[in-house]
Amino acid sequence: MKSKERVHKGILDTSTLISLCRIEDPSILPEEPMITTITRAELSVGPLIAQNKIERVKRQAHLQQAEADFNPLPFDAQAARTFGRVVATLKKQGRKATTRSYDAMIAAIAISKELPIYTCNPNDFKGIDELKVISVHVGTEL
Repeated sequence: MKSKERVHKGILDTSTLISLCRIEDPSILPEEPMITTITRAELSVGPLIAQNKIERVKRQAHLQQAEADFNPLPFDAQAARTFGRVVATLKKQGRKATTRSYDAMIAAIAISKELPIYTCNPNDFKGIDELKVISVHVGTEL
């Protein structure tokens, strides 16, 4: 039986980045995992809106780890142009792009860079033309 060839580069969405230590099959991840500035922005919000000190510390740790481990891909002019196509696709399907605006921006970066998205929430990216979505399964909390 031939093993699956591992993708060289790919973008981890925010859900996947947060769940890295609980991924059931880490071999599904790309050899060179990447994140976007949008994920870093989402992580920056986490500690500020945490409901208690324990959750704030946990979210701050995710943010600091991401800042240490990744040089995020920017939401540049090419991604901005692609974002328009992503939103148009979502609206044609009757989906509200504003509800999933972070995901739409992450998708736009992935499409503009021709990279797949690795996500624990594939429905967040459902129906976005041109986007390759790879579903990542996580186990229960430790």
